[in-house]
Amino acid sequence: MKFSIVITTYNRITLLKRAIDCALNQTVPCEVVVADDCSTDGTEEYVRELSASLKTKEDYRLVYHRNLTNQGHSATMNAGVAVASGEWIKPVDDDDYLATDCIEEMIQAISAYQIHKSQTSTSQVVICSCQAAQVDPSEKELSRTRIIGPGKVFYIPQEDIHYGMLLEQIPFGTPIQVAYRKDAFIHSGGWDSSLDANCDDIDSWIRISQFGDAIFINKCLAYRTIWPGAYNQKISLEKRLDTNILIKEKLYQLVQREHKIHLPTLQDIRNYLKLHWSIVALKKAKIVNAFSLSSASILSPKAWKLLLSSILNRKQQWLKIKQLFMLNKEPKPLIKKIILIE
Repeated sequence: MKFSIVITTYNRITLLKRAIDCALNQTVPCEVVVADDCSTDGTEEYVRELSASLKTKEDYRLVYHRNLTNQGHSATMNAGVAVASGEWIKPVDDDDYLATDCIEEMIQAISAYQIHKSQTSTSQVVICSCQAAQVDPSEKELSRTRIIGPGKVFYIPQEDIHYGMLLEQIPFGTPIQVAYRKDAFIHSGGWDSSLDANCDDIDSWIRISQFGDAIFINKCLAYRTIWPGAYNQKISLEKRLDTNILIKEKLYQLVQREHKIHLPTLQDIRNYLKLHWSIVALKKAKIVNAFSLSSASILSPKAWKLLLSSILNRKQQWLKIKQLFMLNKEPKPLIKKIILIE
């Protein structure tokens, strides 16, 4: 299978150089597409010169696309995918970077899935994710996404994905963690520019997952830079809450019928999200925002139970999730349905 690494960029040439280097130095050579959202900082000159230099060595992997006008993060990803020739797309934001064996590990995981599934069905995997480390601008690790489920590699059947995402048992994560089949991405409609840099990636994972199964690799293969210049840091907490609720509502509608009876109410989920974002506001010392975000949800016992469940989930205390998720009903534990493939 052929992978294309699609790097979206806008006026971050210093960070972009790191992203390109890690993409070109993968242990499995693959196409690298730089999708430039009309940068004005010398990005075009740098990438074109690097591409020309590589071609003198008969290395034609680096492809450059430039938007005619500044169109935003989502539109730039869509444009990069359009020119990519790979069967699989590995998106990379310019301020993030990959471990050198990221593509190799993903190929091995997808191949293991294909061997496993060929014995039982004709379904296909359309999305693959992995652990990632959050790093500061000097590349010092700050934290790491949690291990999900058993073993190093496992897959989640399509019928369970949206349920698992809704209950935050399957956090596919940011673009640097995820790869997806190009055909599923195109059929899903690509990234939604109305959400630009505010859950446009998660929204895409939701729609791509309608076309097949998912794989998760319990190994750190990607690095996400946490810094004030990140796109999502420029979005207000209120807007992030509104989008978070929108995403949960989309997931709620897509959950398979067999899981419906195990779900909290949509209003309880909305209240939980308001509590979550009010705590984020408090951590940022935005007291007024915290009170306005929480509103009546602070009086909801079920919202507090959902919040506690989410915290325990992140700490991998799987047995306590069943006991705390609902007042009168228990959610169906997706962890029992995850299928080990390695």
